[in-house]
Amino acid sequence: MDVGSRLKEARRQKGLSQRELARLSGVNNGTISLIEQNKISPSVSSLKRLLDTVSMSLGEFFSDGEEQREKRFFKAAELTEFESGNVMFRQVGANVRDRKLQILCERYLPRGDTGEAMLGHAGEEGGVVLKGTLEVTVGEEKVLLTAGDAYYFDSSIPHRFRNPGDDECEIISVCTPPTF
Repeated sequence: MDVGSRLKEARRQKGLSQRELARLSGVNNGTISLIEQNKISPSVSSLKRLLDTVSMSLGEFFSDGEEQREKRFFKAAELTEFESGNVMFRQVGANVRDRKLQILCERYLPRGDTGEAMLGHAGEEGGVVLKGTLEVTVGEEKVLLTAGDAYYFDSSIPHRFRNPGDDECEIISVCTPPTF
């Protein structure tokens, strides 16, 4: 997926220059330029801040927009795949724009994380760790979860996810409404 071109198009659709997007999002102008040139892959938190500025969710950003609302079943090859930094995502359904729920299979590489900046958005989210170790920070609380452990919280509380281990971590997560 060409993240750089998609970001540039989203920015241009809002009539913003790179400098304006940088000022409004708090993401460095040089970083935006490198992302748009596909020279670096943004962290989840950086990309979310950029997309929040252009009023677009991560799900919409990575959507191909072609899926019919009535589709109920998805083969593994039909999941929408995208990555941000050192975290890979597989989303159930290509377009979550009109959905009330977002389901993701997330894979964190060793030392992978959602970024230094805490995430925050309206709604709730939860997940189950399938393998590896996941450090989840919600507000001031930080917990290490391993296979079989789960989390569930109000997404408006600042939060962050990180794999502190040497092995991959995989989780299944759900977010409502779709904001990712």
